[in-house]
Amino acid sequence: MGRDGGVVEINEAARTLFPDASGGDWFERTAPRWLSDAHHRLGRSGTDGRSPRPASGAITGRTFQAHPTRGPGVHGDVVWWLVEDTELRHTEQALKDSQERAAVLAEVSSALLSSLNVDHCLEVTARMAARHIADAAVIVAPAQGRHHPLTYAQSGGPVIQTMRLIDTGEVPGLTEAIQGFPPVPARWISPDDIPDWAIPPGFTGPIGSVIVTPLPGHGVPAGALVLLRSSSQRAFDEGEEIFARLFAARAGAALSAARLYAEQSTITAVLMRELLPPTLRHVNGVGYAGRYRAAGDHERVGGDFYDVHPGTDPSQETFVVLGDVAGKGLEAAVLTGKIRSVLQALLPLSGDHQQVLTLLNDALLNSHHTRFATLVLASARRRAGQVHLRLTSAGHLPPLIVRRHGQVEEADTSGQLIGAIPQARARTARAVLAPGETCLLYTDGITEARGGPLGDQLYGERRLREALAACARMPAEAVVERVQLLVAQWLGPGRHDDMATLAITNPTSGRGPLHLVDGRTRTAAAHGGSGKDGA
Repeated sequence: MGRDGGVVEINEAARTLFPDASGGDWFERTAPRWLSDAHHRLGRSGTDGRSPRPASGAITGRTFQAHPTRGPGVHGDVVWWLVEDTELRHTEQALKDSQERAAVLAEVSSALLSSLNVDHCLEVTARMAARHIADAAVIVAPAQGRHHPLTYAQSGGPVIQTMRLIDTGEVPGLTEAIQGFPPVPARWISPDDIPDWAIPPGFTGPIGSVIVTPLPGHGVPAGALVLLRSSSQRAFDEGEEIFARLFAARAGAALSAARLYAEQSTITAVLMRELLPPTLRHVNGVGYAGRYRAAGDHERVGGDFYDVHPGTDPSQETFVVLGDVAGKGLEAAVLTGKIRSVLQALLPLSGDHQQVLTLLNDALLNSHHTRFATLVLASARRRAGQVHLRLTSAGHLPPLIVRRHGQVEEADTSGQLIGAIPQARARTARAVLAPGETCLLYTDGITEARGGPLGDQLYGERRLREALAACARMPAEAVVERVQLLVAQWLGPGRHDDMATLAITNPTSGRGPLHLVDGRTRTAAAHGGSGKDGA
């Protein structure tokens, strides 16, 4: 190549690239622009002792590197050696694309695994699909009844989630994708066949290319992903279709995990409602209140429980039970649920505590459970301003009765635990509560709470009695609240067993609500200046 741009000589290999070139022609008329520009730059730069830099570009769809070699003399010719690097460029581009897609998949996995919320997973999937693969994305989730949950996203736009009655057969391959069948190639799907509901609201411009791919889950499809690209962009190629399927596989696994977690959470919540202690209230003129604290702060159920079954009318006794199953945690809670169910079935026999305990004992001995339980049964009825109680302990701590002037008595009842020996014998005690008096049922998690200054002392019955002595004439809610609070303070951050308390109170008949004044309870009228106790 002459320095003036004329072709001096061309070999046979070069003729295959420049078939019209011949000696004497102007190089810029036959060579591509990038090569002629490189030749002119080389001529202007002169000879500075440095090796000329190669140029690169495309010729008839192939890429080359052009290496110049100067001829001798100031006005020497330049020989351009063209070395094809098409495959190398393709390999480098493929590697770059692969790295970018791997980074996207890693980002997708990280974003999806950060939450087990189904709506969040749908939102993240649609947004990232629109950002990294297409101009817009639509996720069609499995039908809920007659409607399908739809999630729309556009690149740079908001994510919209809605429920619609749709015909999935209107989108080629969508029905099959939702059922988990392999995707239909994009080239088989005509953009003209896409219905309006499958296009995100506000999407502008005609659709040029469409991908429909399943979101495979753990054996059950999590839905289908529809990717849309406008006609102003190039159509999806085979590599992008493969990447879309890889993306959908990650998203489908995350969505399936989120749905499984949601289903299990719902099941757990339903079962938990049956295992949790009930909310107590006044029944037929008698006050009831209970508090429960599981052994683990992260748990809501355990081995302690209580129930109150009101009589059908004020003349009928209300049946009360408080119990403690051996052990703690979920296994103890399962047996707790069984005992509560059996007692529910035995309500027609609740007038005879011994018969109830015998039948419950037989039921536990015939079950596969190896745990035992202790119980306190109470039957309460208000009559002539007093609350009459029948109390039966089956291997459990006897109830404590708080009299109106602060005396604390222990109910004279005892018996054998349930579910351990063939015969469960018990002795029933009777008690009468005057207005302002309370009967407290509690589990050993209260008295065996270990804490104190050195963290190694049991709370014990003595401290419990002292606490109850100050609860005279308090409502049931205040009694259980005070006991649980004092025990919690005694424990500090230490470990503890399940703790349950249930108070049965004969409400005071004073002229107003109770107030706590200098450690004593008085009615509103007494607090106003009468100086009389509000009982």
